[in-house]
Amino acid sequence: MNIQIFGTKKSFDTKKAERYFKERGIKYQYIDMKEKGMSRGEFNSVKQAVGGAEALLDENAKDKDLLALIAYLTDADKEEKIFENQHLIKTPIVRNGKKASIGFQPDTWKNWE
Repeated sequence: MNIQIFGTKKSFDTKKAERYFKERGIKYQYIDMKEKGMSRGEFNSVKQAVGGAEALLDENAKDKDLLALIAYLTDADKEEKIFENQHLIKTPIVRNGKKASIGFQPDTWKNWE
């Protein structure tokens, strides 16, 4: 398994995801989205795995104005706006090759083992 966890240090779900993999002795790579974020290729891979760019959005994000704006954009513009504003993406995003999950989903991760 080649696990990558995209998250933030303050996210409790990100911490729980890290603990999940540590407890099982599974090595993972942690990427802090506030410092680095996802590359275009990683973003596209995750987007395809979870069913589109809108599935990545965190409805509870602090920037309500930007969330409202995204709702009215065309699909291509939505995707670009979400990529540019990765603080709107729900965390953690856990990748295993072409597979990905959003949020704390241990049931999904068990199927990857």
